[in-house]
Amino acid sequence: MSFGRPPSINVGFKPTPPDRGSFPLDHYGECKEQMKVYMTCLRDNSSTSSPCRLLSKDYLDCRMNKGLMERDDWKNLGFQSKEGKDP
Repeated sequence: MSFGRPPSINVGFKPTPPDRGSFPLDHYGECKEQMKVYMTCLRDNSSTSSPCRLLSKDYLDCRMNKGLMERDDWKNLGFQSKEGKDP
């Protein structure tokens, strides 16, 4: 590394895709409303997520629809009930 030139000139740099489980921030607030409703539910329920599961699913669905995270099966995201049905 040379201290005299900007880091953008680094010829050996190759960007890599994010690891599974990481996703882009919602810079444009496309899912902000769903996130606020979910966070309010968590606050009202002393950070217990069980009463807010459907709101969490709405938020993740928004993120997948807007391309802010990769689409995945609901069961892989923890949304399969004991009977095998999505909540």
